[in-house]
Amino acid sequence: MEKLGLFFTKIKELTFWQRIFSWRTIKSLSYDAFEEYKSLTNDLDRQNKIGDDFKNSLTLLQAENESLINQKNEVEKQILKKEGQIENLTGRVENLNSQVSELEKKLSRFESTEDERTKDYEKKIAQLDQVKSDLESRRKQLDDDRLQEQRELFDQMKKQWANHEDEVTQSIKQICQSQVIEYVDKVPFKGNPDNTIRICDEFIVFDAKSPANDDLTNFPKYVKAQTESVSKYTNYESVRNEIFLVVPSNTVDTIDKFTYNMGDYTAYVITKDSLEPVILSLKKIEEYEFAEQLSPEERDNICRILGKLLHTTKRKIQIDQFMNGQFLELLMKCSNDLPEDILLSVSEFEKAEKLNPPTERRTKEISTREILHKQDSLNAEAAVRGIPITKEIETIKETA
Repeated sequence: MEKLGLFFTKIKELTFWQRIFSWRTIKSLSYDAFEEYKSLTNDLDRQNKIGDDFKNSLTLLQAENESLINQKNEVEKQILKKEGQIENLTGRVENLNSQVSELEKKLSRFESTEDERTKDYEKKIAQLDQVKSDLESRRKQLDDDRLQEQRELFDQMKKQWANHEDEVTQSIKQICQSQVIEYVDKVPFKGNPDNTIRICDEFIVFDAKSPANDDLTNFPKYVKAQTESVSKYTNYESVRNEIFLVVPSNTVDTIDKFTYNMGDYTAYVITKDSLEPVILSLKKIEEYEFAEQLSPEERDNICRILGKLLHTTKRKIQIDQFMNGQFLELLMKCSNDLPEDILLSVSEFEKAEKLNPPTERRTKEISTREILHKQDSLNAEAAVRGIPITKEIETIKETA
């Protein structure tokens, strides 16, 4: 602006004479001032443009600033929200830390208790192993005892089978001696039966049969075969057509048939225990002088008595066998199921018990009246206790 200022200064100081004689200088100066003015105008335009650009930039900056402020506000909101979440999480973390601390305490107590439980468990397992070992030893001992008992019982059975023929002979001889019945040592007919008695001039054969070995499965077939082999005795006219095969009592449960009708004769399977009632029933025939003089009614009565006697004898044997099995099963259950302390106490009581059945004397007859008198006493006691009395007992008393 130097030239433009100089131009305006010259114009203000211009005199009249200078306007006439110095105009060329002023004109030249005006040109320089105009150029400078144009330059200033261009600068001003540029400044205005820069100002407009600045205003536009300022507007953009203001808009961007507002956006940033909004973003800042949104960020502040997010920060406040996050701070709330952080505070909430901090509370939860503290709560979790408290729970973890409590759980750690419980875990410590549990581990301590678990150690005690483990020790107690191991102790109980050791005790259980000891009890198991003792039980196994006890069971083995019981099995050995049971096996030994079975062996002894079986040995006793084998011994009984071995002595069966002699025992049957001795029993028949004793019965014949007490009942005044003839025992025939040597028979006058073909064959050699084990035992023969004579009643009313009739020879009655009692053959003793016992198992040949430990296997009883073939014993019934053996008995059946023997019912056919005794036919040689009945060929003699004085031999009674009723043959008695005497078997051991402990083999009855293997036999399913006790009477064999062989046409010309009948074979009966009996035990040593039934010898006396059978022989006494046969002795009843001596009450008649001649058998052929018996009336049909008397024959029927004898047959009825013999049939009932045989049935009762076999039924008694079946019941004894059944009860023996029940008693043996009960004994096994006592040995296996009762606690050891109770079993020991039971054993002590068992040792203190004693059964004293009536003794039998060789020269003393068993009186039927004494038996009935004893039964009267039992009936009276049963009546007091309200136990019904069977009619069969009263019938026996009336017929005795």
